[in-house]
Amino acid sequence: MHEGKGKEAEDTDGRPYEQIHFVDTTRPVWNYSLFTDEVIRNFQQGTCYDAYLYFGNHTRTVLDRQGTYFAVWAPNATAVSVIGDFNRWDADAHPLFVRLDQSGIWEGFLPDVGRGVVYKYRIIGHGGMPLDKGDPYGKYWEHKPRTGTITWTPLYEWGDADWMAGRKAHNALDAPYSVYEVHLPSWKRPDRHDEDRYYTYAEIADRLVPYVKEMGFTHVELMPVMEFPFDGSWGYQGTGYFAPTSRFGAPEDFMALVDRFHREGIGVILDWVPSHFPYDAHGLFLFDGAHTYEYADMRKGYHPDWNSYIFNYGRGEVKSFLISNARYWFDRYHVDGIRVDAVSSMLRLDYSRKQGEWEPNAFGGNGNLEAIAFIKDLNQTIYRDFPDVQTIAEEATDWPGVSRPTWQDGLGFGMKWMMGWMHDTLRYFKQDPLYRQHQQDQFTFSMMYFYDENFMLPLSHDEVVHGKSPMLYKMPGDEWQKFANLRLLYAYMYTHPGGKLLFMGNEFGQTSEWNYKTELDWHLLEFPIHLGLRDCVRDLNRLYRERKALHVRQFEPGGFEWLDLNHRSESVVSFIRKGKTEGDHVVVLLNMTPVPRHDWKVKVRGRTRWRELFNSDDVSYGGSGDVFNPDIPVEVLDKDEGLYELTLHLPPLGAVVLG
Repeated sequence: MHEGKGKEAEDTDGRPYEQIHFVDTTRPVWNYSLFTDEVIRNFQQGTCYDAYLYFGNHTRTVLDRQGTYFAVWAPNATAVSVIGDFNRWDADAHPLFVRLDQSGIWEGFLPDVGRGVVYKYRIIGHGGMPLDKGDPYGKYWEHKPRTGTITWTPLYEWGDADWMAGRKAHNALDAPYSVYEVHLPSWKRPDRHDEDRYYTYAEIADRLVPYVKEMGFTHVELMPVMEFPFDGSWGYQGTGYFAPTSRFGAPEDFMALVDRFHREGIGVILDWVPSHFPYDAHGLFLFDGAHTYEYADMRKGYHPDWNSYIFNYGRGEVKSFLISNARYWFDRYHVDGIRVDAVSSMLRLDYSRKQGEWEPNAFGGNGNLEAIAFIKDLNQTIYRDFPDVQTIAEEATDWPGVSRPTWQDGLGFGMKWMMGWMHDTLRYFKQDPLYRQHQQDQFTFSMMYFYDENFMLPLSHDEVVHGKSPMLYKMPGDEWQKFANLRLLYAYMYTHPGGKLLFMGNEFGQTSEWNYKTELDWHLLEFPIHLGLRDCVRDLNRLYRERKALHVRQFEPGGFEWLDLNHRSESVVSFIRKGKTEGDHVVVLLNMTPVPRHDWKVKVRGRTRWRELFNSDDVSYGGSGDVFNPDIPVEVLDKDEGLYELTLHLPPLGAVVLG
């Protein structure tokens, strides 16, 4: 029994879909409602931000009879009934009532239907077509390949009060923000050769939470956990927006996983996908026989890249559904942030479309005005109700103001993935070091536009699939040089301003592309060089957390300054990260070639004493350990100006950090 289960959950042993409850179908479905006129008005206007309190299934006692209340929005239906194990899937047994206010809401109270009952809605849609649909607001779904919803209200006693009281400091923009991106089914498996077997949420917690804590990440980001039918979609083609996937257990088990992270001081970010949904028969597509959740015009309503469908952001009921869903995960699951997927595709009407395949907006432009308004409303609502969290945009274009407040005409996100940095950095590091001298402008370009947004530097799952190769094999040279280059790249990422994100396996040098069907190559940690890379990332996380200069001003122009960009032929660059006092400042030197640089000079201001905090060539990381700086000579160049010259030794393909 997992912590926090109620009595009913205990009796079903966490497997409610195996319990079949039969109800006397001669008993009536009572016309009972949770809705008020105000709730319905808000729902229709797109401002009902807690729609999960009304729609879906809810255990209630009506006229001294216990049962379940059901409510579903199906405005184009001519009839709706609840079918399931309890009535032998008889569509005539338990019809719902349609409200007479033209809201399109069907509802009813079914006495004696308890917790843990499998059901669907039988909807008679356009043209009399019968459709069996899962509940859009259902909080628990059957284990794939079954597609029914389960009557369920999660019951859990949280133990993360300390985290929740203090998480504002952990999630702030001036705090260290180092994210470990995880795909739960493939991080570790009970049997790496059996793609249909998974660890439970509790077993994942026993393994993942200590690992993330040991590695020093401040946050974990979970690729979509909302219920989805096809493993190969990685969760990005979801059908159960309000339910954590039952692959690993019950909703309470997922709550316990979040709780475990919080008790260890680790924040939890969820991948959230409001950009598109699949066409599975039990899902949202053609929900009541018509285009209810998606745009009817396929120039706006169909995603050619993903063979999926786009939410109608201009429809109030759809806006209420989506914003309520985002709020639900903050409200009921205590999450610390959402990473919003594919924002670029939402913003642009011409995204992946050729001329003639899209229609300009009312002003002749390519912006989806309804999606823009929805995104602003989403962010305003989240930050109003949960001011101590973050919303993070995956947005790959130069759309202005993505992470600027809506009152400054921005979209209102807290942070944005810095895709330009990722592409430029990988392109640079793929170069043979001999040619890097010609690519320095590409390498340094990120700081030309860094302060346009609050950026997070991502090395995500998208960079290690579909023939792109694992991170290690993107690096040039022999084995030693590949590892040295990768340690150098990570050192650069952790000392560059902005949040950090590293996909699982990147931290120890995975040698195969990520495969969702199997676990990571954990056996590689038996080899010292892979173990050394992992330890290097661990120590970079520690450095990032402990050295204030690396985070307290990470989004301020005054927190960064190039020291030396004038040695292109040697491919050595240096910069300073500034804290709030001179004593906090950190100096970073990057040697991008396999040639050691002895007696290297760099000019700094303000301090006369420096020591080596980090050296990516340390022998414990798999480096040579031959080039280091136990003492750093300092020469006074101008005492009045506080200008000094340091003399250092730079390791080959190495990063040195001074503090």
